[in-house]
Amino acid sequence: MEHNENSDNPVRIGVRTNIVEAVVAAVLLIIGLGVVFESRRLGAGWTTDGPGAGYFPFYIGVIIVVSGAGILYQALLGKNRNTEVFVDSEQLKRVLSVLVPATVYVLAVTFLGLYVASALYIALFMVVLGKYSWVKSSIIAFAVNALFFLMFEVWFKVPLFKGSLDPLRFLGY
Repeated sequence: MEHNENSDNPVRIGVRTNIVEAVVAAVLLIIGLGVVFESRRLGAGWTTDGPGAGYFPFYIGVIIVVSGAGILYQALLGKNRNTEVFVDSEQLKRVLSVLVPATVYVLAVTFLGLYVASALYIALFMVVLGKYSWVKSSIIAFAVNALFFLMFEVWFKVPLFKGSLDPLRFLGY
């Protein structure tokens, strides 16, 4: 962060909030237009049997298009548009410190299943972000997931996803 010469307030550098709002509004507008066109292709009118297959999606698409257009207008041309920095580098680092591990966790679930991936996720989160010891983190992560395993697999008889590698196959569940 840079500091302004005339004050003690740091100068935040980054993308303005109204630009981020405009991009999100444009994405909504595109999605809404896609819904409208596909709904018309399916039949958005009223048939002899009642509403066509695209009737309700068409109007939802229209609502999304109108909303997206309104937000886009306000973000770019509105008199009260927010031109402050949306997120600075320090805030972005904090968000990414949670978002990146969560994304890796979701991918790990595919291969390792919920129990093993969750144990690794909890342990690594405790060590990296919580600054706990490896021993304490591993014990807690194992205990939490062992409890969930007992609760779902043994007591409730509700099997949860074990992953394509199925590392808990040796338990017979």
